[in-house]
Amino acid sequence: MTDSKHSRSIAVIVSLLCASGAFAQQADDMQTVTVQGTSTNPGLGLTRQSGTASRLNLTAQELPASVDILSADTMQARGDLLVKDAVTRSTGLTDISSPGNGVAYSARGFTGNGSIALLENGQRPQVGSGTATYPADPWGYDYIEVLRGPGSVVYGSGTTGATINAVRKAPSRTSSFEAMAGIGGGEAVRAGVGGTGALGEHGAFRIDAYADHSDGFIDRGDSRHGKVLTSVHYALTPDLDLDMQLDHLEQKPQRYFGTPLVNGGLSRALRNQNYDVSDADIHFVDDKALARLNWRYSPALIISNELAYMKARRNWRNAEYYHYDATANVVERSDYIAIHHDQEQTGNRLEARWNDGANRVAAGWEAAVINFLHTNNSPYGGSSTVAPTGFDPGVFDSPDPMLPNFSTHTVTNAFYVEDAYSINDSLLLLAGLRHDRYKVDRVSLLGAAGFSSTLQSNAARLGLTWKLAADTSLYGQVSTGSDPVTSLLSLNLANSRYKLTSARQVEAGVKQSLAGGKAEWTAALYHISKDDIITRDPSNPALSVQGGSQTSRGAEVTASVALAQAWRLEANAAYTDAQFDQLIESGNQSRAGNRPSDVPKVSANLWLNYRDTGWRASAGARYVGERFIDNANSQTIPAYTTFDASLGWNYSRNVLVQLNLRNLTDKLYASTSYSDSQYLLGDRRHAELTVQWRY
Repeated sequence: MTDSKHSRSIAVIVSLLCASGAFAQQADDMQTVTVQGTSTNPGLGLTRQSGTASRLNLTAQELPASVDILSADTMQARGDLLVKDAVTRSTGLTDISSPGNGVAYSARGFTGNGSIALLENGQRPQVGSGTATYPADPWGYDYIEVLRGPGSVVYGSGTTGATINAVRKAPSRTSSFEAMAGIGGGEAVRAGVGGTGALGEHGAFRIDAYADHSDGFIDRGDSRHGKVLTSVHYALTPDLDLDMQLDHLEQKPQRYFGTPLVNGGLSRALRNQNYDVSDADIHFVDDKALARLNWRYSPALIISNELAYMKARRNWRNAEYYHYDATANVVERSDYIAIHHDQEQTGNRLEARWNDGANRVAAGWEAAVINFLHTNNSPYGGSSTVAPTGFDPGVFDSPDPMLPNFSTHTVTNAFYVEDAYSINDSLLLLAGLRHDRYKVDRVSLLGAAGFSSTLQSNAARLGLTWKLAADTSLYGQVSTGSDPVTSLLSLNLANSRYKLTSARQVEAGVKQSLAGGKAEWTAALYHISKDDIITRDPSNPALSVQGGSQTSRGAEVTASVALAQAWRLEANAAYTDAQFDQLIESGNQSRAGNRPSDVPKVSANLWLNYRDTGWRASAGARYVGERFIDNANSQTIPAYTTFDASLGWNYSRNVLVQLNLRNLTDKLYASTSYSDSQYLLGDRRHAELTVQWRY
């Protein structure tokens, strides 16, 4: 109780400080990236600095790791309206989001929010019950970085699959204003505004606001989303800067849990149907406040302290399981589930960065306190039967009361150090170490036994970049990481005895820029092994133990080529060979040799872009290979290819009118599965017209 009160007190102090930012030095970097992002031929951004894979201001070409950088201009040109739309156009990332997990991805053979970390401006909210909801849309963000593999020791414990970081647009003393309004299919309406300017003689501010609404092309599929992001940067003295931010986000996602399969396949006749109840509810509210001090002690040494508070409230009330009975020609509904999350996280990061000559070093200490309350109506009773079409959806009716189930109090501490050493003009050695420690106390609110558990992990990275020429580099790295066997905040008694899983990666690659940046390409080969996953005890299948293992190896290629002055071709492809080496599931069934669920062997993206002073156009294709829905590999989600396009007209120097076209062939496809009898369908063909103003 004392820690909870302390957390709220800190939050009030931070909130009173108001509005947001980034380091003064970081603000300058972000403005530079914005200029690059709006260039005619942005390419892969190999010369840009990456703040996700490292905190040492290394460029993407210097990093011994695989990084994609998606600029705001690229996302706008393609018409990406959600962060997941943009991220899944990067190399090897597949969307597996559902209403239960919020936003989730598959990368390099690993899936879910325990293996793929989601960051906002370098801040990582802990995941409660597998759900991540923030950030959701790209408005107000300068770029998104995607680091693949367990390569980061500066953000979390080195999550196995990928780290995704949405980086905010920074305040600037140079005044600017931008706005966007759009209408489209599915009764979609959206609008956004953003502005920045001077604040007194030594400060700058930025405010971004956004809202949208859509019916989602299905019955009762209404969704809406809104947010306000505020930032302030102020130079207290020539050597001391204060940055602050205050954000509020609300989402009411589509209350849709999938479409039942008919004879084992997708049915176009049921494409518009929504089998949830009429009073279904999904509602996410996220608040964030942050204050950061940045002290330039000397030209070589910078010391910073960052205090952040985050609060999330999430609600679900839905009928979530559907099965089509072909004999009776009805849809059976069950799992009437009501859940509420209250999550508070207060964290602090103290860091020192040294940059002098050939050596750059960053070292830091992170600490956080997270309080999580889970309320539900377990065991989720209730059932009903409706006709496949033309039915009364009914209301939520469960015999089980909604009661507070459990609460957890988690304290985390982490220490990290990262060192980039330029051996000579051609060789750069990057090394990093991180230690994480988690103490989880769980209290049952229904009279069951509680517990206290302490978990810890170590992550390391050692990489070497060899610059063969000014525009060509080879790299290699070995790195380690860890994932929890389940969400730490919702750890139960059965899982409390398990340690964190451990992962090891070996990666090698090449990065090259040709003809003065007119062509850029990267390629990577990797091998990842993960141990200590949950399996059944071979000698006693009734018991679960940590003895399972999984491996993944693959190849990735990304390229951007200027075909002519106004034309650019962008493409990426990923091949993933993932399998369980040892895994026994219920019934003493071995899954050794099977591919993990939701992992495609092949995924690819292709974009052709045209841009001159008056017009811009893009046409693209996305391919996602066949995936299994379970570890038994008994059922698949079919492969699919979708085609998108956009056409933009510069009405004037400050006004852009753009038409975005999605799923041009009206492909009927499933983005992911929710159960073995229902799949979540992708959007149907639609168009959207937007107008953007920039001053």
